[in-house]
Amino acid sequence: MYQSSNQRDFARELRTKATEQERLLWSQLRKRQLLDCRFRRQFAIGPYVVDFECFERLLIVELDGGQHNTLESRDYDAKRTTYLEQRGYRVLRFWNSDIADDFDAVLEAIAKALVERAPGRPHPGPPPEGEGELGGYPIE
Repeated sequence: MYQSSNQRDFARELRTKATEQERLLWSQLRKRQLLDCRFRRQFAIGPYVVDFECFERLLIVELDGGQHNTLESRDYDAKRTTYLEQRGYRVLRFWNSDIADDFDAVLEAIAKALVERAPGRPHPGPPPEGEGELGGYPIE
C-alpha cells in the first residue's frame, strides 16, 4: 500500500519513541529471528501505523498500554482491526503488561499465529512422531 510522506514521518517518529516493551519485542522479531519471518515495526498500512507487521504471513502484532483501555480507544482499535482484517491481516493484541508478566507466552502466541498462516500449511493435526517444536516453540 502507498504510504504518504506524513505517514512515513509519523512511523519514523514512533520508531524513535518506542516503549520499553516495544524495544524488547522488537529485539526478538527483528532479523528473521522468529521462524525466519520478516517483521517491520511502526509500519503504515492505509491510514494506520501498526506496531509490528509480517507481510509474508499477513500478521500484525499490536502492543497496547493503559491508554487503550478507554471506551473511545477500544472503539478506535476495533475500527482499525476491522480495516486490517478486511485486507487479509490477522491482528494479535497484547497488553504491555503481558510483555513484562509472561514474555515467553507472547512469543509462543506469535509463533503459533505465524505457523497457522504459513503458505501451504498442512491440515491441522498432531505432528509426526518425533516432531512437536518449530523454531523452539511448541506446536499446539
